[in-house]
Amino acid sequence: MSYCINPGCQNPHNSSTAKFCLSCGSNLLLRQRYRPIELLGKGGFGKTFLAIDEDIPSHPRCAVKQFSFQDRDPELCSKALDLFRQESIRLDELGKHPQIPNLLGCFEQEGQIYLVQEFIDGPTLKQELDCNTYNEEQIWQLLQDLLPVLQFIHDRRVIHRDIKPENIVRRQSDNKPVLIDFGIAKLLTDSAILRPATLIGSQDYLAPEQMRGKVFPASDLYSLGVTCIRMLTQVPPRDMYDDFREQWWWRDCLPKGTIISDELGIILDKLLQIHLSQRYSLAAEVLQDINAALNTEDRNSLTLLPRIVPNTNSPDRPANIDLEKQPEPSILQQQILPQSAGANSGYNLTLSFTANIEPTLISAANVDYTRLRDLLLNKNWKEADRETWNVLCQCLSLPSETKLEIERFYQLPCADLQTVDRLWAYYSQGRFGFSIQKQIYESVKGDYIRFCDRVNWPTYNSNNAAKQLKFNLNSPPGHLPYRSWVGGVQWLRHLDVMSAKLAECNNNCS
Repeated sequence: MSYCINPGCQNPHNSSTAKFCLSCGSNLLLRQRYRPIELLGKGGFGKTFLAIDEDIPSHPRCAVKQFSFQDRDPELCSKALDLFRQESIRLDELGKHPQIPNLLGCFEQEGQIYLVQEFIDGPTLKQELDCNTYNEEQIWQLLQDLLPVLQFIHDRRVIHRDIKPENIVRRQSDNKPVLIDFGIAKLLTDSAILRPATLIGSQDYLAPEQMRGKVFPASDLYSLGVTCIRMLTQVPPRDMYDDFREQWWWRDCLPKGTIISDELGIILDKLLQIHLSQRYSLAAEVLQDINAALNTEDRNSLTLLPRIVPNTNSPDRPANIDLEKQPEPSILQQQILPQSAGANSGYNLTLSFTANIEPTLISAANVDYTRLRDLLLNKNWKEADRETWNVLCQCLSLPSETKLEIERFYQLPCADLQTVDRLWAYYSQGRFGFSIQKQIYESVKGDYIRFCDRVNWPTYNSNNAAKQLKFNLNSPPGHLPYRSWVGGVQWLRHLDVMSAKLAECNNNCS
């Protein structure tokens, strides 16, 4: 079959021997040599076709990229073609690497610019992702396979600019990942084929500096890091990133039962650093850390991040909740402190709350706490959590279940806040309450992601976020009361403000 690549053709399918399209009359051969036979894909810059090279007896397959101009000015087309030819020299040099397709041609025909490259037979990582997520071993292997390719191109002052699962093909013949679409982003930008301020590539995978029109080798490393967490989670990158805190939450998106070692997590975190000064700058640096992590005597010794482990306590005395002492941070961990999960390594914290005296129901806002007390007394944790939201609203003379912005926290009367806190602590034997949450938050040095990991909260906010809550005493310390009542764009800062308010109230009482 032949495929007509005239953008305006209504019926592009033709016989395998036809020279001209039966529908629009266009020439079906490019340069009287390449016969397109199938549309592989299309995007904002044009289309990609599978073609055969009829000049060679074996008729090998190749990939033909057709670039569409938004401005059909002949002068612009001529200048763009000159630039494409200049850049094709560099692309041709890259094809010497076994994991980069060979460039076969660059030319203009009937007002369109074409690049012809070696066709790589195999699925893209995006197609693999549609079937299943990657595990840790597969990510280690992917990094070891692709980082030498990036080192090769960066050493030749070339930056890919558009690394993503769709641009990585697993070659069927040897199972090696091959990077495709080299230099396309630069060609499109520099040749002015696209309008000013048009970004090339999938924005989900672009490094922050690329959004500002600047690229470095570290930009490719960032995109590779995003690709890795996408392969681990199947979650779109935009849904794993918090714009307000400028942090990635990819660990919360891992499929249930997936375990990622601390060593791999630290490397991925450094690849994903927003600021260039904190990110890996060279592929060789990443490979060095990977080798250090994998060259341990026992591969199974890779450590996992610890979680809070509660002690068994008598119900009639204060609870003391020990956090497992974490190991001293490795060299890898020290490189990105305090952002990494190892930021609090070496600390041994005991959480305590004297809860052997039944709290008096005191309110400066004339709020009746009887129902909250009875719910907690009967271990009805779920309804007590909802009632906590209601009484906080009553303290501020607001309708029930009004979302409270963090500025409102400062308006809560200390007497009422302490009453709610003490009720939770007393009836949970010191396991739940705002003060317990405050101590855990301070123990992780205000890292909200690590706090959520400690108390088993989701790090995102949505109507379904609370579904993972466990309303029983087997929940981690600080698990309740949940943040359902927190609203506003700065909801992530609610523990900062609540901690400050509790400290203020405690100082006033001392």
